[in-house]
Amino acid sequence: MVRIRGRHVEFLPPEGGRALIGDFTDWERNPIPLEGPLTLEFPEGAYVEYAFLDERGHPFPDPDNPERADNPWWSYPRAFRLPGFRYEAPPEPAKEPMVARHRRGERRFYVAETGPHPKATVVAQDGVAFYRTAGLHKVAQALYERGEIPPVRLVFVEPKDRRQEYWFNAAYEEEFHRVLEAVEGTYGALGEVVLVGASLGGLFSLWQALRHRERFPKVLALSPALKAHPQGGDTYADPEWLTERYAEAQHLPRIYLEVGLLEWLLGPSRRFAALLADRKAPHAYRERPSGHNWVTWKQALAPGLRYLLGEA
Repeated sequence: MVRIRGRHVEFLPPEGGRALIGDFTDWERNPIPLEGPLTLEFPEGAYVEYAFLDERGHPFPDPDNPERADNPWWSYPRAFRLPGFRYEAPPEPAKEPMVARHRRGERRFYVAETGPHPKATVVAQDGVAFYRTAGLHKVAQALYERGEIPPVRLVFVEPKDRRQEYWFNAAYEEEFHRVLEAVEGTYGALGEVVLVGASLGGLFSLWQALRHRERFPKVLALSPALKAHPQGGDTYADPEWLTERYAEAQHLPRIYLEVGLLEWLLGPSRRFAALLADRKAPHAYRERPSGHNWVTWKQALAPGLRYLLGEA
């Protein structure tokens, strides 16, 4: 059970609850032991996902909170909203674009177009999640119908092992480029390419934009896993290697960057945004009072596409 008093939330552990986890603990990485009720303070208007751990360290949902988190990964998170929470609902289209499913070997990818003669191609890592959970194609269609962005082609690329493939992986990089060549061969020229990614997918997208500046001039990065090193493997402890490479680069892509206030990647994202500002690189940056989750990321799609593809 939770009791909300302004920015303060009291967690009352259920029977068997030995620890508290959530966005604010990096989930099971830094659980908070519970010996009784616990009060924590959160940002004003926050959206928070949480769960409890039993004595074996297994997560389970709060039995007194029926609100399931909008979380495609796990079934146990519950959610609450603090006073002042405002959800920027993505725009809804009059009609959904048709989505075609493809395979290149074992690689799955989907393709959709919001209108005739697409002027740009929007390419999302974690393709199924951006298609099913985030509805990126519907957001793009709605913005096109409103005249806020030009017609675009969307490509949703699904990983086989996202941690391995998105971690500065040259083999996946080559296969990813082959997928884009296959799309171009079937549907026509890609035009301007916008890379989209969240977490590790955001890391890979930013890495590709740095390595192939002419091909990938724009990135929509959501909570990118900037604590990563090619020889590392710990997204919590690794140095911010990619930020250092951006500091050294002569030319930088146009970037829309968002992050949640309740996640461990807040500091790295702030430092990356500060670097972009210091370099006078074209970018937009926003923080939301939520965590490393799809509620945060879904709200970023419309403003991100407007910034990267709109005429203003």
